[in-house]
Amino acid sequence: MVVPTEAVPTGENFIPAGAAELVVEITSKSNAVNDRVSKLKGYAAAGIPLHLLIDPHGTGSPTIHLYGEPATASTAFCTRARSARPCTFPSRST
Repeated sequence: MVVPTEAVPTGENFIPAGAAELVVEITSKSNAVNDRVSKLKGYAAAGIPLHLLIDPHGTGSPTIHLYGEPATASTAFCTRARSARPCTFPSRST
C-alpha cells in the first residue's frame, strides 16, 4: 500500500483505506478468484485510486494489471502487461 506520510495516524497500527493511493495485490494460487474479483471491488468501493494486481497464476502466463476509476465503485482497466514488460502508471494529478 502506498500512502502519503501525513495520512498515517500517529501511534496507530492501521491506515484508513481511503488514504491509500495505491494497493498492490499478488494473487495466491489457492485464492486467485477472490484476489481478482472480490478484493478488486473492495478497493474500488474504498476509493483507492489505483490497484496493481500481479497475477502469477493468470491464463497462459503471469500478468500485471493496473486498475483505476474508483469513483464508480467499480474498476476500469488502465493497463496490462505480461511478466517482464513495463506496466505504465498514469500521471499523478496534483
